[in-house]
Amino acid sequence: MNKENKIIELKKEISKVIVGQEKIINKTIIAILAGGNLLLEGAPGLAKTLLVNTIAKSCSLEFSRIQFTPDLLPSDILGTKIFNQKTSEFITKKGPIFTNFLLADEINRAPPKTQSSLLEAMQEKQISILGDTFQLDKPFLVMATQNPIEQEGTYPLPEAQVDRFMMKLNVEYPSKKEEIEILNRMTTNEEIKINSVLSGKDILRYQREVKDIYVDDLIKEYLVSIIDASRNPKEYNLSLGKYIKWGASPRANIWTILGAKANAFIQDRDYVNADDIKEIIKDVLRHRIILNYESQIDGISPEDIIDEILKTIKSP
Repeated sequence: MNKENKIIELKKEISKVIVGQEKIINKTIIAILAGGNLLLEGAPGLAKTLLVNTIAKSCSLEFSRIQFTPDLLPSDILGTKIFNQKTSEFITKKGPIFTNFLLADEINRAPPKTQSSLLEAMQEKQISILGDTFQLDKPFLVMATQNPIEQEGTYPLPEAQVDRFMMKLNVEYPSKKEEIEILNRMTTNEEIKINSVLSGKDILRYQREVKDIYVDDLIKEYLVSIIDASRNPKEYNLSLGKYIKWGASPRANIWTILGAKANAFIQDRDYVNADDIKEIIKDVLRHRIILNYESQIDGISPEDIIDEILKTIKSP
């Protein structure tokens, strides 16, 4: 089975369990192929945990879930060392982060010190436990969720950590038709079997092939102009520029290119076009463009800024 058919089969397996959410599924697959991490924002009960678990089963990979709470410690994520009195040696007890797919559920409920324990793992694919460094298994993906409704007792993610996420996806409620299908599937005795259609080796090979996708200099200049407009809105005469406090970081360029390459790869193309950039640019930028307080008063969102930038910058 070639890679295009395998990805189609992967989507079919996920669709056995997840009803609708096609954009979320596609973007999750893009993140896996690009080697990035995801931040999902949505109300409880929208199958975020089920999605990650299903993808892990479809890829024959290990899955761990951590429920973030105010009393969660870094050692609860990474692991710790325990002294063995018989051998007079310290034994490393590895935490749930030693997996392929890690779901950090309601990440904004844990204090900043615990949140930051994920930083090294997300960026370097390795962790440190009391001075010893451990490499994580590959592929490794962190998918974190946060609830936009309940803000009491939460700790907003620091900009440094938010920037480590390749994309931020907004998970929406299902349509009426999709909700009826959910009822049909989830209120019967029928057991849904998930077949493994990809392996870890397949994913690692695809990740290498994604990086070989060609990107023309015109596409790179187009993307860099978009990012630059978020930092220097006056130079581009953006009417909404007054609402921007901070523009996107250099990581935005890197992750957009990798995501665009992954999107082209899924469509069986060996080159990136402007549509690939437009397909993921909002997901890459919505958590990287920081707005001021005036934007909240006037009801301006990062998506509004991105829309104006895309209208201003001509695509090649």
